Amino acid sequence: MNNRLHILLVLPGVLLVVALLVAPLYFVFLDTIPDLEHPFSLYEAFLEKGFHQKIIIRTIRVALITTMICVILAYPCAFFIARYARRFKAVLIVIAVFPLLLSPVVRSFAWMAILGKNGFVNDLLLFFRIIQEPVQMLYTEGAVIVGLTYLFLPLMILPLVGVIENIEEDLLDSAKSLGAKDIIVFFQIILPLSASGLLVGCILVFTGSLTAYTTPRLLGGDQAMTLSTLIYQNAMTLFEWDAASVIAIIMITLTILVMKIIGSLATRMNPDV
Repeated sequence: MNNRLHILLVLPGVLLVVALLVAPLYFVFLDTIPDLEHPFSLYEAFLEKGFHQKIIIRTIRVALITTMICVILAYPCAFFIARYARRFKAVLIVIAVFPLLLSPVVRSFAWMAILGKNGFVNDLLLFFRIIQEPVQMLYTEGAVIVGLTYLFLPLMILPLVGVIENIEEDLLDSAKSLGAKDIIVFFQIILPLSASGLLVGCILVFTGSLTAYTTPRLLGGDQAMTLSTLIYQNAMTLFEWDAASVIAIIMITLTILVMKIIGSLATRMNPDV
């Protein structure tokens, strides 16, 4: 009786996921198979073009660099919030998640104003005579990485705060009392024990960076195109729906592969993850 009740409770959610996620992906996948004799001909045609290969590599590179920068910036922020600023934890978390509350268009236009040739960064560099003339920062891979890091940093901080709070203070004090330096404490204790939060954060940031559209479109333009902007171009400008479907399946495959890799790395750091 209880098992039947559990199944009935779960069934609506399962049907909703199948109807709104699995079924559309299935039809997208069918669009990429023109005939059974040559099922992967569209994939071969897409992947053999050097332009498309560069975009795939750029998309993965941008997502990986964004994830690594978020990890480096998030750990000290999360440690400070979890250990030294518990009184102001709620305020600091609201500040941390503020980028997520802004419209993607507003956020990207703000970065366009900051990174433009007449923007704040160029004005500052010119004022200190570090450069002699404005530097092209917009419509570059670096601009996309900056915008994505600003957007997804909260998604790395929040899970890390949760796991770092659960690390016992006595454990860290014991390690320091035995002569362990801060860097040893971090790599031998904090990093393994926070692997679960790191895993969640890396998956959220990487998948978000891999599939983001607005930020790469406005900050990268056609010069730093990613797979998501290429999908839009093929579907809405060129009306090549088959090519757009191929890109979508490639992005899903890349996401699953990277999630498996990140999961295995987290398990190595902490087998309990």
